[in-house]
Amino acid sequence: MLQAQSLSKLPGIRHGFFTRSGGVSDGVYRSLNGGVGSEDSPVKIAENRARMAANLGVAAERFLTAYQIHSPEVAVAETPWASSERPRADAIVTRTPGLAIGISTADCGPVLFADAEARVIGAAHAGWRGALTGVIEATVAAMEKLGAERPRIVAAAGPMIRQPNYEVGQDLIDRFVAIEPNTVRFFKPAKRQGHAMFDLAGYVMSRLQRAEIAQIEDLGHCTYADPAQFYSYRRATHLAEPDYGRHINAIALAD
Repeated sequence: MLQAQSLSKLPGIRHGFFTRSGGVSDGVYRSLNGGVGSEDSPVKIAENRARMAANLGVAAERFLTAYQIHSPEVAVAETPWASSERPRADAIVTRTPGLAIGISTADCGPVLFADAEARVIGAAHAGWRGALTGVIEATVAAMEKLGAERPRIVAAAGPMIRQPNYEVGQDLIDRFVAIEPNTVRFFKPAKRQGHAMFDLAGYVMSRLQRAEIAQIEDLGHCTYADPAQFYSYRRATHLAEPDYGRHINAIALAD
């Protein structure tokens, strides 16, 4: 797994941006696929997730993810929930020790948050829809309700698709500019007329900065460009593969 230097320095906080290495899945899912929404073997997914949970020092049943819907919805985790009872949300926050909260990605932007003093953590799934509609700000607000304070929150953005590999159409550009005219700076012309290359990471970082939290880090990895290390929905689509694996990006409070 990859780790952010900023989060690694915080006492009582464990985290990981898990890569595709270290699991038991095979084929297009090789090897650490954690996506319960994929067509991979449930037994293999469970084993992969148990390995991730162990890396964060929690039991497998305390390794929690949501049913993601590309929204600004935030769930508060107080006790473990079954996979069949996952809340429909794109971020999770908690102040419960011994729970790992995570989000799954395969190109979208994972963001992990922590206020070590208040012992409040969060995880957000920031694809373009979620980021545009405020999932980052909603996560910070939910953390504040649990006792966190913006001047103490540290946030790290993990592996996601980067601008050189993220071509979008005019409809997406128009959608962004209609809501925030200055977001035009996150699009640069593509080779195809009427298309642009979108800087998702830059946009996510701008929303984090706007949230006025204490410290922000971007790990800088591109999921599309590194098939050995990362899954990518867009790359799988371009290769006409039948499905794709999902990363889990998770954070936990030590007991």
